[in-house]
Amino acid sequence: MSDGNTHIWHVSAGRAARYADGTLPEPDTWSVEKHLEGCAGCASRVSAAVRGTAAGPVLAQVRDAVLARATPVPVPAVSRLARLLWAAGPAVRGAWPPAVLAVAVGALALSHGAGLPGARALLLAVAPVLPVAGVALSYGPAADPLYEVTAATPGGGLRLALVRTVAVLAVSLPLLTLAGLLLPASGAPAAVAWLLPGLALTLGTLALASFTGCRTAAGLTGGGWLCAVLAPVSAAPGGPLTARLAEQLGRCLDGTGTQGAWAAAAVLSAALLAARRPAYDRPFGR
Repeated sequence: MSDGNTHIWHVSAGRAARYADGTLPEPDTWSVEKHLEGCAGCASRVSAAVRGTAAGPVLAQVRDAVLARATPVPVPAVSRLARLLWAAGPAVRGAWPPAVLAVAVGALALSHGAGLPGARALLLAVAPVLPVAGVALSYGPAADPLYEVTAATPGGGLRLALVRTVAVLAVSLPLLTLAGLLLPASGAPAAVAWLLPGLALTLGTLALASFTGCRTAAGLTGGGWLCAVLAPVSAAPGGPLTARLAEQLGRCLDGTGTQGAWAAAAVLSAALLAARRPAYDRPFGR
């Protein structure tokens, strides 16, 4: 095993054969196994010796079975989509997407079917709350039976919450914005005016959830938005309800300064969420 002048040694063919048939003393066996961790040549020699024993065919069968299981099997596109929706979260695969669709279709029906002039204002009042509701239904102990398990995995915590939030936004943003574009303005803000507020409220919900839990946070942010929009409308004097709602939405959504404030709120919420990331590494309340 020794080179003589150096202290570097290798496994001889005889020692490899004794290791393979199990007759090598236990201390020498440990030494050989330690050496094989860093010597590819000796590892090949010992592997060849093992293949020449009675256990060789059995090990070959085991190896072939493992490789067969590891071979990727083509997955149909429908199956991949189903797996993606399952990973995206309970909200995306539950009743929440039909609810979002019902809001969009309902606004279109009120406008083009019932002739309601302020359907866009109604849609814009509700739209920022829908992604918040989706987040509340996607993450947390009340939404996921395996929440404690997934929160402790490398793919859990904030990373999983963000993946599910992206899935929620991918459903709600294009659908509600398209519905708004198909509705007449009737004095309401532009159909895209709700996007920054919706994003800010969603990020604010995620940040606040690290303190209170997802559903409580969603109740605070979504309820706060609805109170800010609807309370002044109910207190305003006279005029059609939809006209008063459109006027209040103009104050909450229209203008460069207002949109800039929502953008700043989104950035601040994202910064707070990043600072609170460790809170997502452990289970928190509802």
